[in-house]
Amino acid sequence: MKTLEQVKKMYKSETLDGRDLHRLMNFIPEKDLQNFGLNLKKEYVGKHKHIAFTKANILRQLKKDVEFGFEKALNMRGISSSMMYEVVSMWNWILEEGLENFDSYAMYGLPLYKATALKYGFKNPIGDDDGDEEEYDE
Repeated sequence: MKTLEQVKKMYKSETLDGRDLHRLMNFIPEKDLQNFGLNLKKEYVGKHKHIAFTKANILRQLKKDVEFGFEKALNMRGISSSMMYEVVSMWNWILEEGLENFDSYAMYGLPLYKATALKYGFKNPIGDDDGDEEEYDE
């Protein structure tokens, strides 16, 4: 698994809305947020409580993000699915457990969500489907 220092040096956000960085910032101590190009709103300064950057904690967040990605993809929500694809890709890149180079955005990212769900034992609402079947397209 990458360290926060490695993430700081190597990660480049690909989202339009910073969704990936907003999730990542939950794992970064307040004093280090600026080193990642992140700033808190004035009313939150001094109140940011971060979560320890551990595999177990990242997997808890990844589970939520995969579930949300599936929801958006299955409802054919293009922009949200695209953003969640980048979020899940970021966590897989950080975890470095075989999915860090996954590159298939077919059908709103379903193949990535499925591969991640199967890898970590998360819920897989598309069952035996690959996620690239026509029924998942508009």
